[in-house]
Amino acid sequence: MKRRNFIKLLTGTALSSLIPLRYSYGHNHIEEFIDGKILVVLELSGGNDGLNTIVPYGDDSYYAHRPKIGIKENKLLKIDDYFGFNPGITGLQSLYKEGQMAIIHGCGYDNPSFSHFTSMAYMHTAAPNSGEEYGWMGRLADEMAPPSHKNFIINIDKTQSLAVKAKKHVPIVFDQPQKFQREGFYTQKNILDHINNEEDLKYENLSQDFLNKISRSANEASSIISNAWSNYSRQVDYGLTPLDLDKITALIEARVPARLYYTSFRDNAFDTHVHQSNLHQRLLTYASDAIRGFMNDIKRIGRENDVVLLVMTEFGRRVPENTSLGTDHGSAGPMFIIGKPVKGGHYGKIPDLINGLDEGDNLKHTTDFRSVYATLIDNWLKVDSKKILRKNFQTFNMFDTTV
Repeated sequence: MKRRNFIKLLTGTALSSLIPLRYSYGHNHIEEFIDGKILVVLELSGGNDGLNTIVPYGDDSYYAHRPKIGIKENKLLKIDDYFGFNPGITGLQSLYKEGQMAIIHGCGYDNPSFSHFTSMAYMHTAAPNSGEEYGWMGRLADEMAPPSHKNFIINIDKTQSLAVKAKKHVPIVFDQPQKFQREGFYTQKNILDHINNEEDLKYENLSQDFLNKISRSANEASSIISNAWSNYSRQVDYGLTPLDLDKITALIEARVPARLYYTSFRDNAFDTHVHQSNLHQRLLTYASDAIRGFMNDIKRIGRENDVVLLVMTEFGRRVPENTSLGTDHGSAGPMFIIGKPVKGGHYGKIPDLINGLDEGDNLKHTTDFRSVYATLIDNWLKVDSKKILRKNFQTFNMFDTTV
């Protein structure tokens, strides 16, 4: 970096966004951030097939489009006389029966992209076809808290998601909490340890002071995550894979001041082009069991009234099955909001499998996916969604105000 640009960086907003906040919180206004409402997002990467997740068995056209991979009525977990859950998601079925799961139908956007990368970027930024630089959760963090409130947004993954990219906040991003630490050469160990202890030291050189604050921030974040995980003991069943949701529980239990969490079912797992049926059911079982376990764990630590989970994907699948007994990239599909404060049930207009398809046999969306975001922002987190999403979107009345 050129010296001129570096000095400009130091004197701009980027400096304040990287200065760490001590973890020894005690002031009432900080406690508000620790104990406030929490939003967790689970991304089903690859494009989950909504029609074989929430199956419209009451519509004969579903079986006409999918004569081989359509799930027969007698195998479904019935919701009502029209819909049934995929037989692999008993965990979600139980949450639905308890009134803790909202199904929002037909979520998508105009002029859909069938590219994983592009469509996910649209979902991450909540700004299709715009070139938006920052993620919707990053912008939300910037609106909810001043930059001095650190560790406000956490992303559990191998790399940072665009969804959490913020202008003023620096997300904590990690994969394995026991390995989350400041990296350096062995010969630098004494220097890095010394930096960690120089909490109150001020430097006459602005550049040196800036870099040392960055170093201490990295060390502190590492310590926070490692301590939270080492003190956590998993006491509920998350199924075969917890999908990192247990790590989020550990951080919430440790009262880390994060209000926004983002994680994913990784590696394009739901891109089911070939021999979909058994694979898709198995993937849904993993996700469903992990979500059920997460909700049980959140209840165990006494935060069930404070945590809501959004389950989303980048796009749905094409309505007709393909010749490889799978489904190709499509457009609209359901999104789910789950938690004790949720008033469960169906929301949004149900897509029409006969007259509601475009020329490529893809579902025309009936709900703008940003309406789901707006519902969470306005009605759960109590923030003005227009400031985040750039304009007003319809919201759904799906939260119990008595909780």
